[in-house]
Amino acid sequence: MALTNTQYASVMRTFDDIRSLNNRILDNRYEEIKALSPKLEEIDNKVIEISLEAAKAKINKSSNDSSDIDNILDSKLKKLEQDKRDLLISLGKPANYLDEIYNCPKCHDTGFIGQQKCSCFKKIAIDLVYRDSNLKNIIKDENFDTFTYKWYDDTVIDPRFKTTARKNMEKVYGIVRKFVSNFDKEFTNLLITGNTGVGKTFLTNCIAKELLDSSHSVIYLTAIEFFESFESRDFNKDRDNVVDTQYFLDADLLIIDDLGTENSNSYTNSRLFYIINERSIRKKPMIISANLEINEIGDRYSERVFSRLLSSYKLLGLFGQDIRILKRNNHWLYLSTWLY
Repeated sequence: MALTNTQYASVMRTFDDIRSLNNRILDNRYEEIKALSPKLEEIDNKVIEISLEAAKAKINKSSNDSSDIDNILDSKLKKLEQDKRDLLISLGKPANYLDEIYNCPKCHDTGFIGQQKCSCFKKIAIDLVYRDSNLKNIIKDENFDTFTYKWYDDTVIDPRFKTTARKNMEKVYGIVRKFVSNFDKEFTNLLITGNTGVGKTFLTNCIAKELLDSSHSVIYLTAIEFFESFESRDFNKDRDNVVDTQYFLDADLLIIDDLGTENSNSYTNSRLFYIINERSIRKKPMIISANLEINEIGDRYSERVFSRLLSSYKLLGLFGQDIRILKRNNHWLYLSTWLY
């Protein structure tokens, strides 16, 4: 489905609000400078006079003297513009303090570059359609600032990974931090595996928050929600809270959580490969988390899917005790100590 008329109108109202806010800011700045120095108004009046002079000249000029007039008037306007910038600097303001303000320098807050939707339009549309407020509520508590190693044991070496859960998580943490910092410079996909409760979803929430805070568009779905969105589109099923699958391709980052919890069949395999392949072609990163071991992923999904995951994704394996159980036990221990 595309945006409904109501949704489209809502997106365009957002741009109207952005432009109105920026215009108010600019008006306030102008009044501020005008109060500090009457010279600003003098400069602007001269700009108006020269602009009117230029308009009259264009009406009356002959083809022979047109270029000379244009050059003279252009030179005068440039001089006045420089005078304004010098005035602002003398008042302790940036030289561009009275320039037009744009949240998006590419489309000037219109949402379009020519006939094409700007990336900022897609970001607003994705936020609107996806209704990611639930994710934003979650990442208030689950983010890099609240991340801790305290739940990862540093005494027992796992024979498969040949390291402790703590040291392994330290390595993984460094990789996901690099993934975020290089997001706009390097194309990388992540496949995070591990048992329930070892921190896979927490890590993806940390990444999502950092990218949302830097104005990237993020779609976060469980595997079940992901495939339900395709079924709704392909089989005309009327389901609530499904996402337009086109946004799976447009979002800066697509996160699929708990892969393997869905009913796997040829249909889900084909939809998964389609998204993995298309986003790879477009150099759009994905993060997939799964409670499956890598060999179980190979058994469950098609050879095409498995091959693409092995060749195009950085594999991050997590292990350790179920953190939710550790937290619950720690809570009860605290209560029992406090009560007695």
